[in-house]
Amino acid sequence: MTLTQAAPLAPDFPVDLQDVDAQHFWQQDRMHFPGQVLPLDGELMASAPGRGMTHAFRVYEAPIEAMRVRIEHGYVYNAMVGVQASPAELEELGRRSEEAVMGALGRLGERWDTEWLPAIRRHLQVMGALDLPRASGAALAAHLDEVVARYDRLWQLHMIAVLPSYLAMSEFEDFYRDVVGGQALDAYRLLQGIPSKTTEVAADLWRLSRVALGSAEVTSVLSTAASGDVPALLERSPEGRAFRVRLDEHLRRYGHRSATWGLGSPSFIEDPAPVIKVLADYVGQPDAADPAEDLARLAADREQAVADARERLRPYPAAVRAQFDALLAAAQAGAVISEDHNFWIDFYATDLVRQVVLELGRRCADARTLSHPHDVLYLTLDELRAAAPAPAAADLRAVVVRRRADLQAYAAVPAPPVLGTPPAGPPPDSPFTRLTAKFWGTSPQAPTEPGVLRGAGGSRGALTGPARVVRALADTERLRPGEILVAETTAPPWTPLFAIAAAVVTDTGGILSHSAVVAREYAIPAVVGTGLATATIRDGDLLEVDGDTGIVRIVG
Repeated sequence: MTLTQAAPLAPDFPVDLQDVDAQHFWQQDRMHFPGQVLPLDGELMASAPGRGMTHAFRVYEAPIEAMRVRIEHGYVYNAMVGVQASPAELEELGRRSEEAVMGALGRLGERWDTEWLPAIRRHLQVMGALDLPRASGAALAAHLDEVVARYDRLWQLHMIAVLPSYLAMSEFEDFYRDVVGGQALDAYRLLQGIPSKTTEVAADLWRLSRVALGSAEVTSVLSTAASGDVPALLERSPEGRAFRVRLDEHLRRYGHRSATWGLGSPSFIEDPAPVIKVLADYVGQPDAADPAEDLARLAADREQAVADARERLRPYPAAVRAQFDALLAAAQAGAVISEDHNFWIDFYATDLVRQVVLELGRRCADARTLSHPHDVLYLTLDELRAAAPAPAAADLRAVVVRRRADLQAYAAVPAPPVLGTPPAGPPPDSPFTRLTAKFWGTSPQAPTEPGVLRGAGGSRGALTGPARVVRALADTERLRPGEILVAETTAPPWTPLFAIAAAVVTDTGGILSHSAVVAREYAIPAVVGTGLATATIRDGDLLEVDGDTGIVRIVG
């Protein structure tokens, strides 16, 4: 591929790009890591997707050598490294890779249910099996190595499953638009209303809120107390303690999720405040519909859309109709996998890694080689391995102080969106490049008039309402029903907030981003990939959000 001149580096954001790295095009991953990550997180969680994707490229014979990840001053950058080959060889590689991935679509749901998910759950069982507080130093050191190895294998499974899943949805959209007709969002009606871990969690939380409404004592606590104070207040009454048992059961099943991707955020088991906040919002809406009813309505609308599409395809040859059915089945399976893999790998598995790491942090803090257990996240994996069998062997406090200062020096410096050398022109059209644009989004359009932002229409509908800018899940204490959620990105554990928000606007993402997919499941308007929403919109601004056109207007 022909390359252009390297992107200029910002003087206040020094980067040491070696010659070979300067030839690659590095893009900041604001969708998953909008802020800085700590060193251990960068080495483990932020880099694991790159290793997993590189493995998937080999499995599917992709004309891409690797997905590389680098951390600069705490900010995460990704680069796709192409195979060095002649144009004819690249064309042949692309053809074989497309055949390999498309060949996986026919058994997508079957492989998830019978092969990939069982393997994922076996890894999780081993990763969570050790009694961490009672383990010897040698056992904990060995378990750390076991967990890290299995975590990498889980990310390989993640990408092997996710690549064809998203490709199935992308290809179905293209087929629908080209053959059936209509707009891009029309195709996604046929993928909505399918049960997943995302809908399961939301439904269980709603049912828990109905239990709370059956007790005046519990309702009062949830309605008046700060989320962080609720667990202790519930312990003061028999009804509160009974409800706490139910809440703990929900957290046991679903609480391995956290507010953000990575090791740095506590799971909801550790800090249930975000879950309690959503519970309180549900309690504040006693007449709100059961999510199961909403899901059933979406499913009925889906089946009607499928029937309408098949009717429009009746004049076509049988081969075209068969292709529609095959792509639809694969895309519907992909829609479930696109949500469920997040639950099991991105969050459940990451939390199991976090628990091992924090146990080591506690031991180092007890030995006074760290000032606080969470300081362990400033270490490297090699430092962690060395400390595991003998936490008192090396004083790591000065290392933590230095690395914390290094990160803080750049915390307020805007990270450049790209590093290295951009390609000379757009990539060649292929299922992979189209999928990439739909997932990550395209470059945001520069504003052409004051108060108007343009992105991608992520979910249909138009709505006017007040904005609430949310930069972290902790900020959602301020989100009220009927407000428009404005965020850089949304992680899957934010999903219950979509039942509260009237619409969603994000800086990042495309039509297949998590924010867009979930907004469609909740049937609320969404505009994604605006680039500047959180920098432009202020709390309380009156917004017009048009999910059909991808336009957001600040009107008051």
